[in-house]
Amino acid sequence: MTVVWPQPYYLFGQGLGVSAFLAMIPTLLLLYLLAVKRKPSWVAALSGLGATMLLVMLAYGMSVRHTFSAVAYGASFGVFPISWIVFWALVLYEITVRTAKFEVIKDSIGSITSDKRMQALLIAFAFGAFIEGCAGFGTPVAVAAAMMVGLGFSSLYASSICLLANTAPVAFGSIGIPVITLAGITGLSLERLSGMVGRLSAPISFFLPAYLILVTSGFPAMIEVWPAVLACGAVFATVQFCVSNFIGPQLTDILSSIAAMSALVILLRFWQPSNLEQHVRTSEEDVMAATDILPYEREPGSTGPHYTARQIWAAWMPYAFLVVLVLAWGYQPFLTILNKASISFAWPALHDEIVRMPPVVQAPTKYVAMFNFNWLSASGTSCMFASLLSAICCGMRPRELGAIILAVARKLIRPTITVASMLAMAFVMNYSGATGTLGLAFSASGVVFPFFSPIMGWLGVFLTGSDTSSNALFGNLQVVSATRLGFDPVLIAGANSVGGVMGKMISLQTIAVAAAATNMSVAEQSKLFRFTLRHSIFLAVAVGVEVMLYAYVFHVR
Repeated sequence: MTVVWPQPYYLFGQGLGVSAFLAMIPTLLLLYLLAVKRKPSWVAALSGLGATMLLVMLAYGMSVRHTFSAVAYGASFGVFPISWIVFWALVLYEITVRTAKFEVIKDSIGSITSDKRMQALLIAFAFGAFIEGCAGFGTPVAVAAAMMVGLGFSSLYASSICLLANTAPVAFGSIGIPVITLAGITGLSLERLSGMVGRLSAPISFFLPAYLILVTSGFPAMIEVWPAVLACGAVFATVQFCVSNFIGPQLTDILSSIAAMSALVILLRFWQPSNLEQHVRTSEEDVMAATDILPYEREPGSTGPHYTARQIWAAWMPYAFLVVLVLAWGYQPFLTILNKASISFAWPALHDEIVRMPPVVQAPTKYVAMFNFNWLSASGTSCMFASLLSAICCGMRPRELGAIILAVARKLIRPTITVASMLAMAFVMNYSGATGTLGLAFSASGVVFPFFSPIMGWLGVFLTGSDTSSNALFGNLQVVSATRLGFDPVLIAGANSVGGVMGKMISLQTIAVAAAATNMSVAEQSKLFRFTLRHSIFLAVAVGVEVMLYAYVFHVR
């Protein structure tokens, strides 16, 4: 006999304040373990999940059966489709590395121009965004920073500019995983969320290239390359807006970054920046907090070897396969055929057995729990075929490809545990009513809630190091609060993701990745954090103002 359980939102007969504090305990524990105790993310995630399970069973009265079913449901979503996409994105990247294609890509970009400002735009901003779209999860910072060090940039300078640049593309990273996760957690339309995130991200993307040069090289140096920063920002933002609104989240970063790199290459055929060797910022100590650290370790002008057009095309071929196949997977007639192999079923011991109650919803509503195992039509599967085609065209033997697959699988064991645990924690909070309790509490912020919604996402990414994890943790909470206050839930959910990416540059995990890639000292890591902190806060506040404008001036409802 099916037992239908109504969600409670007030605990132990107490008011909203006490109930919200109790509901926050697992999240506070998670944040404490990450920020204070510096525990590995997978340990913190498992601990947060355990605390959430105890909370919902002891305080909310959720049955053991429903609790473990929600855990399994969330963890399954974390493994497929999320980790499935990440896995094959990293396999594709490793194929380019093992076959030396990536070296050709790196050197071909570095040889386009000897001007360090242009190299920063090409590598830190445009190419970093490309890697973010293909792999994400710390890979772009590591790759772009290491490339810049190889071209003569100092470790601290390269890490600083790469962390700043790794903001505009993060919301659509790793074939759109943050947005896909947000749609899965909230139940909102993926197409509408993608469009909203694109609309919020595009203005930031437009001025970010200029901002990068301004804060690292100074205003005069930025003015000297204004055609480049204008072309780079305008092209990237325009393509980002169009792809996210009219195609989908999967290819947003990839197509935007390719367009931006192409625009810069074309521009450099007709224009060259002035003062190639005189643009080093005179107040370098303001950026690096130390007068003995220079932005460059070698003389400007060093470039890598030159390659033929055929060699360059062969190097970019794996990513060309990725773009073509992801576009094919998004073509509706073809997608319809692929979806015939999908298996969709009601999740046992959960589907329609939980009832959402007023005031979170207007009337008692059964909570749906349907799992769609679209193994053939999933974005990760398109990436899998791109990886297999790339391996074949690169002449890789099956044994070599198998070694890469096993290596990536081992590398992703702990990240997968983290993602699965975070999703399980989020699903348990959603189905138990804990998210509803917190949503009612956050509704007390009233008219200024649109400003604080991206700040909540910023905090989530700062502590978890992942926009995907932040969306899983706070996405549905934002939707509940927005619905109660009369704001468009798509706008507020999108604000969580876009505000969140501004916390990426100060995330301890991301800084650790940059430090490992560039061999930075502990002292330099502290300087790096101080440098990025103020820019992170400024950009998060800028997103908050932008969301307020959408909510009250442009009247998005």
